[in-house]
Amino acid sequence: MKQTVFILISIVIGFVANAQDLEKSLLWKISGNGLEKPSYLFGTMHAVCEINFDDAIKKALDETSQMYLEIDMDDPTLQATMMKGMMMKDGVTMSSLMTEEEVIIVDAFLKENVNVSIKMVDRFKPFMISALFIPKLLECPMQTIENELVKISKEQKEEVYGLETISDQLIVFDKIPYKTQVEELVKTAKDNMVKDKAELKQMLTIYNDEDIEGMLVLIEESENKVSSDFNDILLNDRNANWIAVIEKVSKEKPTFYGVGAGHLAGEKGVIKLLRKRGYKVEAVN
Repeated sequence: MKQTVFILISIVIGFVANAQDLEKSLLWKISGNGLEKPSYLFGTMHAVCEINFDDAIKKALDETSQMYLEIDMDDPTLQATMMKGMMMKDGVTMSSLMTEEEVIIVDAFLKENVNVSIKMVDRFKPFMISALFIPKLLECPMQTIENELVKISKEQKEEVYGLETISDQLIVFDKIPYKTQVEELVKTAKDNMVKDKAELKQMLTIYNDEDIEGMLVLIEESENKVSSDFNDILLNDRNANWIAVIEKVSKEKPTFYGVGAGHLAGEKGVIKLLRKRGYKVEAVN
């Protein structure tokens, strides 16, 4: 009887602990499960106004001997591969997915904000066009955390690798209906980025607060359907694919992993997926 009660209490405690929100932290230490040395997992933000790595991040970078980002940003073929994957398949064009009125609105918006006409980019995947607006959304000189990490890695004479390829990332946006991507572009053009600016500002606030749970909630509740309606494609499926890579690589060398902060939290986030595989993943504050 006592043993049965003990088991039941253990199950309840385990359930409650698993249900708790993760701590506020962007840096997580991966250890245990046969790892000789710990690796580190860091949540990045792809576009920010300023970058300030604290002592804990610098220490993690010093204690590891290689770096894995979402993609290998040091790959000399990166730009060429990206160019090949920018076009929509089957001859689809953005203008064919819009009304005549929407074409006029988007064309004017593109000319004003990125100095191109819709004819010049008509076959591009809409998300690629949306990426061009990010500096305008930030309203500050844009910096990327990944670029700064690559710079540090080079200074330490360490290799940079990717958890996936740029081709893998581009294929993701073939799985999200082009029509949905175009609809979001039209919404952005019609309100001249007002809602997008507000959402990015909120995201930066959450990121600076190191609130990875809040980051995931914002993504899931976003008015942008590409973000909110395709979580499995954008986050969960990729997280699951990364785990095998992280396990293999971490056993070979202590590694610094830098992935978008939205990938960290949640039951299908990288942190809990690694814990389910038997690793100790703890916040570094």
